[in-house]
Amino acid sequence: MKNKPSVSIIINNYNYDRFLAEAIDSALSQTYPHTEVIVVDDGSTDNSRNIIASYGERIIPILQENGKQAAAFNSGFAMSQGEIIIFLDSDDYLLPHTVERIVSIWKPHLAKVHYRLNVVDTFSQFLGYSCPQGALLSTGEVWRRLLEVGGYDSTPTSGNALSRKALEQVFPIPDEYKLTADDYLSISIPFYGEVAAIEEPLGVYRIHNSNQWALATVTGDRFHRFVRHDLQNYSLLLQKANELGYKLPKDLEQRAIGRLWSRIISLRLDPQNHPIPLDRPLSLVYQGIRSLWKYSHFNWQKRSIYSLWFIWVGFMPLALAKPAITWLYAPHFRPKAIAWIITKIQAQANRSKLFSSKA
Repeated sequence: MKNKPSVSIIINNYNYDRFLAEAIDSALSQTYPHTEVIVVDDGSTDNSRNIIASYGERIIPILQENGKQAAAFNSGFAMSQGEIIIFLDSDDYLLPHTVERIVSIWKPHLAKVHYRLNVVDTFSQFLGYSCPQGALLSTGEVWRRLLEVGGYDSTPTSGNALSRKALEQVFPIPDEYKLTADDYLSISIPFYGEVAAIEEPLGVYRIHNSNQWALATVTGDRFHRFVRHDLQNYSLLLQKANELGYKLPKDLEQRAIGRLWSRIISLRLDPQNHPIPLDRPLSLVYQGIRSLWKYSHFNWQKRSIYSLWFIWVGFMPLALAKPAITWLYAPHFRPKAIAWIITKIQAQANRSKLFSSKA
């Protein structure tokens, strides 16, 4: 194992006893040998701790009072020894060759490697798509994209392998991000090295009714939370830019298409509790279409479809707007004809992006 990087898989868990063993087993089953498995139980009240105890010395357990996601990440990272760190949510799991594949492309200058995740339901049944949906993962100096549009194409927590050196620049995670530690890392880490991508699925992301962020159902309350979460991310990016001496565009909040999707949905589903009181459908439709055509990397077909989506969701009666909202965020509910069209457009866009990157 000389000159081979060590890897720590840190599983964070809270009351997911029905999924926990599958996550631990997937970490222990890695084909890359120089891997440690740390399981942080954040004050579970179900059977999680008995499951953790059953693994004996094969894992490193950390049992703590409930402190939320950031506290679990902080405890796990403090205990870890790996040069590469994977934070694995306990309702997700990795494929056997995940770590081996990551190590095969790892370079010292990288801040992280992210990889696709297949999406499954509660019973591990594949839902027919991976995340991110229809986009190639961002690579290179991703911090430039962050400063330009406030985001980049990446994956949830379990789809990221992070450099210890980069993590040391941003840990411990502040308590104000105790529920959004994954996004704290997603925004902060690219400023400390380049990002590489593996376009094949190396892990599995589970959607179920207990997910904090994944959409099993579309509700106003969830999208209000998404909007508040985006506002916090914008504040973090502004803080990081100021800290490192960068300037952000004044209209940055109107450039990120994902944030505008969340805002118009939040407003339409429950305008009384929408977190941004000054938002109006007309202005959000305009900002969404502007963002699509001026700042997105989508091809013209996708820009056209999403422009029509903004118009439909912004102005149609809610009963007609709701199906379009659901189809955007929960692809497994799309009618087959719509899913087929979108898949074809996405495939064409990805081929064009790959061709241009090789040219």
